[in-house]
Amino acid sequence: HVQLVESGGGSVAAGGSLKLTCLGSRTYCDMRMSWYRQAPGKEREFVAAFASDGSTQYAASIKGRFTISQESNGRTSYLQLDGLEPEDTAIYYCKTETSTTSPTYQHKRRCNGKEYWGQGTQVTVS
Repeated sequence: HVQLVESGGGSVAAGGSLKLTCLGSRTYCDMRMSWYRQAPGKEREFVAAFASDGSTQYAASIKGRFTISQESNGRTSYLQLDGLEPEDTAIYYCKTETSTTSPTYQHKRRCNGKEYWGQGTQVTVS
């Protein structure tokens, strides 16, 4: 089981910046990180992610303003939020999808096809 903890949220004025961090617990699984957000009264929506080939993907609404990155160990992901707008106000969640290239059945069973979410961090833009 993988645990994710987000931090870095807060309240900022329009045009400001924040850097969100998602720290994953130690695991022998490979982790592919992504970020989502949920505004009040709206459904959770995709924000940014690393694709399986390592490239980055962004929602059209935030492209050019937000940047996803990660540590080389793959356990820590960052989301840099620049040029924040009131419409960016939401709870931001990180998600990881785990997998493994290990031939061990136990590793495959514990890693492949699993998905975990953090508890979220609030971002408020006024």
